[in-house]
Amino acid sequence: MGSAGGLLNRVNERYGSLSKGQKLLATYITDNYDKAAFLTAAKLGQAVGVSESTVVRFAAQLGYKGYPEFQRAMGELVQNKLHAVHRMEDVYGRISQSEILETVLKSDMERIKNTLEYIDEQAFELAVDMILNARHIYVLGIRSCAPLAEFMAFYLNMMFDDVRLLHTSSSSELLEQMVRIGKDDVMIGISFPRYSIRTLKAMELANSRSARVITLTDNVHSPMNLYSSCNLIAKSDMSSILDSLTAPLSVINALLLAICMKKQGEVVKTLEMLEQVWEEYQVNGNDEINYRSDMK
Repeated sequence: MGSAGGLLNRVNERYGSLSKGQKLLATYITDNYDKAAFLTAAKLGQAVGVSESTVVRFAAQLGYKGYPEFQRAMGELVQNKLHAVHRMEDVYGRISQSEILETVLKSDMERIKNTLEYIDEQAFELAVDMILNARHIYVLGIRSCAPLAEFMAFYLNMMFDDVRLLHTSSSSELLEQMVRIGKDDVMIGISFPRYSIRTLKAMELANSRSARVITLTDNVHSPMNLYSSCNLIAKSDMSSILDSLTAPLSVINALLLAICMKKQGEVVKTLEMLEQVWEEYQVNGNDEINYRSDMK
C-alpha cells in the first residue's frame, strides 16, 4: 500500500497519542479528506476549530516533514478515489447494461462464498451468546455502514428490551450516548474501508469499560479488531467507488436468525403485542378509506 493508504493507517495507529485538538483533526480528515486536501493549514484549522500550529503539529505527529507533504498525502487519497472511478470504467465500461446486472450479482455471490470459507464459526457462536446474555446492546455503523446497523437494530428490537442504535454527527455526541456502557453490555461495531475513526473510538470506550465488543469488518488486519473480543469477517471489496455490503448483510441475517431461534418465545410475544396495538389503533387495513362508498 502506498502513502495514500498510509495516511489513514498512520491516523489509526497514532490516534491514542494525539492531543484533543489533533483528535478532532483526525476525525475530520478521515471523513472529509476530499475537502481537507485543498485547504491551507490555517483554513483546515478554522474548519475544525483549532489553531494553525495545532494543524502543523498534527502533520508532524503523523510523521510528515511538514504540512505540504501531509497535504500531498491527502491529495493522493482523492486521486485514489478517482482511480476507483477509472477502475470501475475499466471493469464495467466495456459491458452492456444487462451484463452489469449479471456481473455485479455474480461478484456479490463470490463474496458471500469467500465469506463462508473464511468466517470463524466459533466467533459466530460466541457473538450469538454475547448478544443473548447482554444487559444492553449497542449497535454502531457510520457512513455506508449506517443502513447495516439500522437493519440489525430493527430486528434486535423485536427480541430484546434494550437495544441502542447509536446515531452520530460527532465523536463527542457518540460517546455521550455510551456514557453508561459497562461490563454486562455488548457493543456491535460495523466498519469497512475506509474505516471510521469514530466507530473505532466508540469500540475503544466500550472495551475500556469491560463491555463485550463484537466487530463486523473485512479482514483480520482491520483496525476495528483492536478492541474487540469477537471478530466477524465479511468480504466487502469492490473494484469501484461503491462498497459491496451484501456479504456483511448476509452475516447479519445469519446472526439475527440464530438469535431468533433461541428467543422464539419473546419474538412471538412481541409480534402478538404489535398485532394488538395495530388492532387497537387501526393501523392495519381497516383504517383504509373506501373512496367508492364515500362517493355514493
